[in-house]
Amino acid sequence: MNILVKDRARQVLEEKMGPEEFLRVTVTEGGCAGLTYDARVDTVMKDGETVVFTSGAIRVVSDPESGRYLDGLIIDFSDELIGGGLKLTNSKAGSTCGCGASFTLSGFPVAEDGKCCN
Repeated sequence: MNILVKDRARQVLEEKMGPEEFLRVTVTEGGCAGLTYDARVDTVMKDGETVVFTSGAIRVVSDPESGRYLDGLIIDFSDELIGGGLKLTNSKAGSTCGCGASFTLSGFPVAEDGKCCN
């Protein structure tokens, strides 16, 4: 799995997360391009979730359906007053919406009913 955590995001995550915490990344249907990332810090893994990426103290956890869309994920951080925070994009995105909040990956199925599907 190819995931890149940029330096600023790494710094913020390492400062904010405790040793038992991880970043949960999921993909759901949404936005004008079709799919959107969601990221939350948590301490308890849900059924079916696995660690899909580890780098130093940073662990990324996801479910099998979302995990299919994480290869090429870039995690960055912005200090911008509007739209600041973690920024999740995908280097393999076929297209993105105008604001960059959602994406599609060419060759992948369309999400239905708010979940990634086969």
